[in-house]
This record gives sequence, C-alpha cells and structure tokens, in this order.
Amino acid sequence: MDKTRPHHNALRLHPPVSPFDQGWIDVSPVHSIYVEQSGNPNGIPVIVLHGGPGGGANGTMRRYFDPKHYRIILFDQRGAGRSRPHAEIDENTTWDLVSDIEMIRTRFDLGPSVVFGGSWGATLALIYAQAYPDAVSHLVLRGVFTMTQAELDWFYTGGAGRFFPEAWARFTSILTPEEQGDIMQAYHSRIFSDDPAIANRAATEWTMWENTLSSIESMGQSHVPNAQFAKAFARIEAHYFKNMGFLRDDQAIMNNLDKIQHIPTHIVQGRYDMVCPPHTAYALSKGLARAHLHMVRLAGHAMSETGIVTELLAVMQQIALNHPKPHNI
Repeated sequence: MDKTRPHHNALRLHPPVSPFDQGWIDVSPVHSIYVEQSGNPNGIPVIVLHGGPGGGANGTMRRYFDPKHYRIILFDQRGAGRSRPHAEIDENTTWDLVSDIEMIRTRFDLGPSVVFGGSWGATLALIYAQAYPDAVSHLVLRGVFTMTQAELDWFYTGGAGRFFPEAWARFTSILTPEEQGDIMQAYHSRIFSDDPAIANRAATEWTMWENTLSSIESMGQSHVPNAQFAKAFARIEAHYFKNMGFLRDDQAIMNNLDKIQHIPTHIVQGRYDMVCPPHTAYALSKGLARAHLHMVRLAGHAMSETGIVTELLAVMQQIALNHPKPHNI
C-alpha cells in the first residue's frame, strides 16, 4: 500500500539533494532495478523502501535524511518506477525483493544499515530484517502493514468504506453485482484483462481508492493518477495481495518477532490512518522489546502529512546523533 502523495510540507524537509551514483542493476533474467545513492558516501547507510507494492521511489524521499550524516540508498522495486520492465509481475515476489535488498547492501558494502519504510515498505522492512537480522542497525517504520487477511479485508471488503462511503461507492461501481462478492478477485481479473480499456479503468479506480484514503485531509475524492503509474501500482499490488504477500502464513511477521528483538525500532503511526489502522502498529510495538511507538495525533497515512514529517525527521536526527559509526560531515 501507499502511493507517495505530493508534499505540501516540503519546506520542512532537508534541502533537495542529487544522487552521486545512479543506474540499473540486473537482478534476474527478467528484471533490472533502478538504484541510486545520495548524501554522504561515508555516512550512516539508510535503505529506503517505497510503498505499494508498485509505488516507486522519488527524489522527495531523499529529503527525510540529513545529507551530511546519511548515505541514502533509494531503489525502485521490481516492475515499479524506473525499474525495467515496467509493471512486470513475473519473478516478482516478496522474497525476490528481500534478495534484491541484500544484494544492494552487500554490493555497496554498506554493513548494518538503517532500513526505512512506510506501509508496504514497512512490511518489506520487517520481512527483510527477519531474514537478515544482523544486517539491520535500526528499523524506521511508518503506517504499519503486516500483510494479514484482516488488514486486506478492512480495505477491500467495506470496513474503510464505512468512513468514505462516496469513494467506496465509486470503487465498487465498476463491478457487477456478482463480482462484488469478491472485490479483490474481481479487480484482479479486470486489472489483468486482455482488453486495455477494462484494464486501464480498473487500474485507475484501484489507485484512486487508495489515494483517497491516504490523507486525513481527504474529502472522499482523489486526483486521477498518471496512467503509467496506475498500471504498475495496480498490477503489482493486486498480484501481491492476491498471493497474500507470498508469506508462509497469515501471521508470518508477528510470529517471527523473536528474530528482531535486538533491533532498535521506531514506529511512526497516524492516529487516523484509514489505510493501515493504528492497532497493527500498536501490536507490533508491544511485541518488540526495543520498539518506540510515535502515535501522531492529527495524521492519516500519507508520508507527507505535517505530523508524520515532523516525527520522521526527529527520529532520523536522533539516530544520527546516537549512531556510533564514524562519518564525515
């Protein structure tokens, strides 16, 4: 989950910074992923995981990290953003992405790194940390999503729709009465239709539904997304959600918290997050000995909301001040 929204809090962020290294890395016979580095080459490594799945990274994400102190690694996950081929779901699973993160970390000789992710990015960060617990120095998670059936049901069977009935009515209006018995399956079938008109309409509506609920300021409406973005976002997200994130069981993340008890974890959660409701973040914080939950009073899901921006910047400043790794400033 989580399409990155335009930043109305850009002035609160660190100044824009350009990559000092960028390009594509072949990670399979099918996929080449876009990877970039910015900030201080000798700084604290932070690997940034975008949402979706399928959302893609953007330059504004660099600005959550002080470029004097951090070596900032952004990449577009398989099929997303600038990665190639666009919107491809073949050889695109959670475990492929975990492998890609570890490849990036070892290729750049990063050592233990801060792993920073929101929404689906938080899901992926937790799964990566459980697979490679010694590779992670800190976890910074926003809008926690743990890929359970209950979370998907909240979003796709009408729970969230009770708060946004007009948006829910639009989202379900393209489906027949028969299809509305299994909305996720119906949308998956339409998104992957051989008819471009059906596929494009479904991808647009799927993306708009999530966009509508992302901000506390939403009035039940969303801008029409870029068609190319919507295609990747909807195809990859529907592919992952239909397959329950390719996890081994519904509580896979929560059942493996013992593997990451040693990792300092900051959880930034909007109190009024309609995409990823706060009870999941709360449960996660209670299950981790070194977790600190930052519940943001007047905020929803979007990374760009004022309270979320403030808390994320403060967390990253705190890690920089306390981090033992020497770095040039």
